[in-house]
Amino acid sequence: MKIAMGNDHTAIEMKNYIKEFLESKGYEVIDFGTNSTESCDYPEYGERVGRAVVDGEADLGIAVCGTGVGISLACNKVRGIRACVCSEPYTAKLSRMHNDSNVLCFGARVIGLEMAKMITEEWLDAKYEGGRHQRRVDMVMDIENRS
Repeated sequence: MKIAMGNDHTAIEMKNYIKEFLESKGYEVIDFGTNSTESCDYPEYGERVGRAVVDGEADLGIAVCGTGVGISLACNKVRGIRACVCSEPYTAKLSRMHNDSNVLCFGARVIGLEMAKMITEEWLDAKYEGGRHQRRVDMVMDIENRS
């Protein structure tokens, strides 16, 4: 499985930590950066991650900025992305099971490295349930298609 990763200047350490964790689990990581501590704009990296997922270059995406909010907004502007910001594992798990999220976001200034690892693991281990949830996912995607 391929995972696209992107981050801004506030989240280099966290991105690298999660990248190493993913690679140790056998995932292939496509790193869209940044790897510079120089101030940069998170929308650029959120869009790169989102486009990689919808274009099929990656199966899923993980995007990190200071809070996770800004980069998730950028990811969600890419048609077909369902990015979620998670600060604990339970929300991450349910975002996959119920919302079929395809990009995970979190904040390097909000959670620690170990929590990020737990969130990532829970998110990747969860499977979309479909069924009664599919109607709602379809409704969300319909809103996107009408906009």
